[in-house]
Amino acid sequence: MRYYARKFAFYLVALWAALTLNFFIPRLMPGNPVDILMAKLAQRGGTVDPSARRAYELLLGTNSGESLFQQYLSYLGNMFRGELGISVSAFPAPVSQIISEALPWTLMLVGIATFLSFAFGIVLGTFVGWRRGTWLDSLVPATTVLAAVPYFWLALILVALLSSAWGWFPLQGGYDVILTPGWNADFIGSAIYYGTLPALTIVISSVGGWLLGMRNMMVSATAEDYVLTAKAKGLRDSRIMIRYAARNAVLPSVAGFAISLGFVVAGSIITEQVFSYPGIGSKLLQAVQNNDYALMQGIFLVITVAVLGANLVVDLLYAVIDPRTRVSG
Repeated sequence: MRYYARKFAFYLVALWAALTLNFFIPRLMPGNPVDILMAKLAQRGGTVDPSARRAYELLLGTNSGESLFQQYLSYLGNMFRGELGISVSAFPAPVSQIISEALPWTLMLVGIATFLSFAFGIVLGTFVGWRRGTWLDSLVPATTVLAAVPYFWLALILVALLSSAWGWFPLQGGYDVILTPGWNADFIGSAIYYGTLPALTIVISSVGGWLLGMRNMMVSATAEDYVLTAKAKGLRDSRIMIRYAARNAVLPSVAGFAISLGFVVAGSIITEQVFSYPGIGSKLLQAVQNNDYALMQGIFLVITVAVLGANLVVDLLYAVIDPRTRVSG
């Protein structure tokens, strides 16, 4: 229990530190959300009197007249209530609404692609490491070359071949625009069809890293005494590979997978930009381009909570998989 209590305490402190940084960083950045909004209104030919400007300042939380400490306390209260402010780039939409609309797209696309790349990489790395020195070793340079290729270049190549030249997949978007979003077969089928090529790009570019890491750990695990003892007992090769070698070799990859799962929420900005996919990555890019500090702050907060949450879950599972981690000292 002390192990789990320490873990929870550590992640609570990390969450508080992340919230604090998320409060101060936007206030140290140049620019004012109200000035940006006023400039947009001026471009549309509108005029704003001082009283309206004051209303916008109160709405966006700038120049409220409170001390910095009072603003900090209000900010913490708003965060725990899920009130992330108003977006300037999509005014007057709340930040929470924008994130809730974009996040499911990213979770489905990047989440499934990350899981598939991890599963393929671990399975292939297990077999390659177990049968090192055979033709299977040729998979390592082939996949690592793909992982080393610039991601945007790989995405553009796949778009040029599979979409423009052969017409197997659509060029851009998350679903057929003639359909109404909802939980029906037509819309779900269209979302899967439109998301296949972006997901394929993520899998191809990331499977090599998982394969190489698992292969190297398998090589180390097969030289351990417990594997040699299992072979001396005459156990089946498949049982030794899975129950003895792979079970121990996969532990470092599980920790890496936790970090990858956390960053799934961040989306893949390049993927969503190349394919015009309606995910959280494209919203983050939109926020940066428009100096939308409230939206950036909300997205960074969601990413931070996701990373901490994923690491906490894996830390707790890690203690179940490998009880040695619970031993102090």
